[in-house]
Amino acid sequence: MSSIIQLLPDHVANQIAAGEVVQRPASVVKELLENAVDANATDIKLIIKDAGKSLVQVIDNGKGMSVTDARLCFERHATSKIRHAEDLFSLHTKGFRGEALASIAAIAHVEMKTKQEQDELGTQIVIEGSKFVSQESAVLPQGTSFAIKNLFFNIPARRNFLKSDTVEYRHVIDEFQRVALAHPNIHFTFYHNGSEMYNLPISTLRQRVVNVFSGKTNEKLVPVQEETEIVTIQGFVSKPEFAKKSRGEQFFFVNDRFIKSGYLHHAVMAAYDGILKDGAQPSYFLYLTVPANSIDINIHPTKTEIKFDDESALYAILRASIKHSLGQFNIAPVLDFERDANLDTPYHYKDLEGITPTIQVDRSFNPFSDDKETKSYSSSGSGSASSYSGSSYKKPAATANWESLYVGLKQEPDLAIESAEISFESEEVTASLFNDEEVEQSVQNVYQIHKKYIVSPIKSGMVIVDQQRAHQRVLYEQFLTNMTVHQASSQQLLFPLELYFSAGEMELIDELKFSLINTGFVFEETNANHVVISGIPVNVTESEVSIVLEQLLSDLQEGIPENSFSQNDSIAKSMAKSLAVKTGTSLTIKEQENLVNGLFACKDPNVSPFQKPTFITMRVEDIDKKFAI
Repeated sequence: MSSIIQLLPDHVANQIAAGEVVQRPASVVKELLENAVDANATDIKLIIKDAGKSLVQVIDNGKGMSVTDARLCFERHATSKIRHAEDLFSLHTKGFRGEALASIAAIAHVEMKTKQEQDELGTQIVIEGSKFVSQESAVLPQGTSFAIKNLFFNIPARRNFLKSDTVEYRHVIDEFQRVALAHPNIHFTFYHNGSEMYNLPISTLRQRVVNVFSGKTNEKLVPVQEETEIVTIQGFVSKPEFAKKSRGEQFFFVNDRFIKSGYLHHAVMAAYDGILKDGAQPSYFLYLTVPANSIDINIHPTKTEIKFDDESALYAILRASIKHSLGQFNIAPVLDFERDANLDTPYHYKDLEGITPTIQVDRSFNPFSDDKETKSYSSSGSGSASSYSGSSYKKPAATANWESLYVGLKQEPDLAIESAEISFESEEVTASLFNDEEVEQSVQNVYQIHKKYIVSPIKSGMVIVDQQRAHQRVLYEQFLTNMTVHQASSQQLLFPLELYFSAGEMELIDELKFSLINTGFVFEETNANHVVISGIPVNVTESEVSIVLEQLLSDLQEGIPENSFSQNDSIAKSMAKSLAVKTGTSLTIKEQENLVNGLFACKDPNVSPFQKPTFITMRVEDIDKKFAI
């Protein structure tokens, strides 16, 4: 009987390993950038084309590799980071598995150029699908350059699973930002399709955050600083008023390695307890430094999850330090709610002694005297005399003959007008635009229950409408119609709005710009990090513009549909969700009637845009059954 178990060929094993290491172009970007950081580079360039599908190139000025190392780095489990199993618990570098370059070389065309400082010539190696094509000496600058071309060229099924260029580009930006934020001591530049997207010089931590996210990020940041035996925390959190609905700008770094931790995120949210709106997410950039032997990095293939020895203590310290920073900078309320800051003593008065005021009395003053002469008196205080002047009290003029004021004002008989002769045009004034019968009828037609449901009687019983879902349906069909027939109305703003976004969000807005114009938005200017809006849809208020766009960007994080109808549908759903009346909103009788009438005028009133029922009906027979004995 022949053997069933066989050893896999190396190129097959490498392709299987590549499935774990390389999921998309962003995975290649992450591995190459981390290798450049580990090579002690001070200047790193990232160049991509077609969101990394055609080219991912990373050029650094690090220490480079020798001829032997250049060939060995593409072998599986070849690494310079660890020697023994114990080294896994004292890691200070990014990569350590030794599988990244072998996996990348198995599914792409790779060209590597490297040279060490002491060598006269460098080494150039070309690999295609794990096969060495050439290796030769070349004149090169110090450092290493990796060019990864035609990703997944030999695995077309994997290439077909890649998303659109916009989505893949956003993932590349995410990986670039994570590495750039962790190392402000390195100069990073990023080019996409020949255009410079980022140029981040060596700077402080705060400047790096501002340079990456641009806009008005600086005024949003509150510094956090804490040092204990367990952990050292530094970084920034955002002020509550700048919180967003999406969880985009949230970064944890442990020993300069980006991680994801729901447990630590909960600690941050606990620090904001009571000062954030429902559903709002604060931005934070927190850098934790812990002993290398107190964490385990090797628990997840992507190495973005870490196991801590004492998570509960870390949770408490992180929560307390953020809460302290928010209180220290008057972001969170202080304990003494009754204290009036206006009553605090100014600093330049704290060492001064109080001066007792002197009281001086004019003993000769008589308020009932008729004397109009000016009197002077002297007061002796500390041996010197001071002269004062004043007028005595003057009695008011007599008004006994007040009747003489009206002499000659008696009315002549012929000018008198009898009030009985005056006639007025009768005019009935009502308190509202509707008569009492209409008001009474409208009161009886609809009722609002718990600021959530609208109840209206119908011939067979009654209908109960969910006000939020119903309004979503009404707005959804309005927006979709406007975008389809291109007849959206805009209201011009007196002062244009200037809104700032990150580079990834600006890419989405540029792609959605035409559809947003069809909804009623007017873009006066679009730059690399902000937009200027001079017109908005008629059913959107100025204060809701940023909320609508943030919700839209959050809903489309996983990608924009390729065809225009699906794109319009996604935008209409997102805007309807943002602008619909929420549960807990009190509506007037007229608003309730308009909402119910608008719902049943829709093409599909039965469900919301998210396929949830908008109303239910109860027949009189159903109600009778509830009372049956």
